[in-house]
Amino acid sequence: MIQTKLKGMGVALITPFKEDESVDYDALMRLVDYQLQNNTDFLCVLGTTAETPTLSANEKKKIQEMVIERVNGKIPILLGVGGNCTKSVVDALKTGNYDGVDAILSVVPYYNKPSQEGIYQHYKAISEASPRPIVLYNVPGRTGVNMKAETTLRIAHDFKNVIAVKEASGDITQMDDIIKNKPADFDVISGDDGITFPLITLGAVGIISVIGNAFPREFSRMVRLALQGDYANALTIHHKFAELFKLLFVDGNPAGVKAMLNAMGMIENKLRLPLVPTRITTFEAMRKILNELNIKC
Repeated sequence: MIQTKLKGMGVALITPFKEDESVDYDALMRLVDYQLQNNTDFLCVLGTTAETPTLSANEKKKIQEMVIERVNGKIPILLGVGGNCTKSVVDALKTGNYDGVDAILSVVPYYNKPSQEGIYQHYKAISEASPRPIVLYNVPGRTGVNMKAETTLRIAHDFKNVIAVKEASGDITQMDDIIKNKPADFDVISGDDGITFPLITLGAVGIISVIGNAFPREFSRMVRLALQGDYANALTIHHKFAELFKLLFVDGNPAGVKAMLNAMGMIENKLRLPLVPTRITTFEAMRKILNELNIKC
C-alpha cells in the first residue's frame, strides 16, 4: 500500500540553477544520489521548494523524467500537481504521464481564496481525475486560505484515493484534531521541519522536509527515532537543528536551504526571480553553525 511508503523523511527536492539561471541538471542528479545514499525515505518532486512556478513546462517534464529514471524505483516519488484552476489540474492529471510516480501532492488553491466548500469541490474533482493516490497540501501562509480540520476530514472520509495531508498550517491544535478524527488509512505528514518532532509525538507519520536537502542522514535519524518512540534521542537531534530551522526560512524558501547547499559545495547559490538569495548576514550565520556541527563548508 502506498500509505506504508510515504512515511519517515521525505525531501522536498530543490531545483539547482547555474549562474546563467538555466537548470543545472548535473547538480540535480548529484542531489538525487545524495538523497538515495543518505536514508531519505521518499522524494517530493516539483513542489514549492523546487521553485516550480518559475519553471517552464519543458523543464518540469525533464526534471520529472530525469529524477524518476535516476531513482529507478529505489524510493517512492510524490509529484506536485496543483494549481488554482481546478479544470487545469484535472486536465493535467488526465493527460500527463505518471509512470514511476507513486502519489500526487496537490496544494489548496492559492490566490483566489476559495471557501471551505470550494476547497472540498476542488479536491472532489481531482480525486475523480487522478490516476494516482493524492496527498492534500495545506499551507495557508502561501495560499491565503486555511483548509480547516473539518474540511480535511470530510475529504479524507469521502475519497478513498486521498491518502494523506501535508499540514503546514502551523496550528498544532488543528493538526491534532485531524490526527484524532481521521480514517485509519489516512495519514498526517508534517510540512514544517521545526515542528516535525512534536507532531510525530501526536501521531504524524513523517515530514516532507526542506532541511533534508542538506542533511538527509541526520534529519532522517531524528524522524526514525521519533517514530520508534525514542523521544529522548530524537529531541537531542531536534535541538541540534533548532537554530538552523530559524535561519532556513528567515529570507524565504528555498533561499535558506540553497545557501546551505552552496556552503557545503553542492550547488550554485542561484534562484529565479522573484526569489533572491539569502542576505550575507544569514549566510554567515549558517556557515558558523555548519562549522560547529562539523559539516563541510
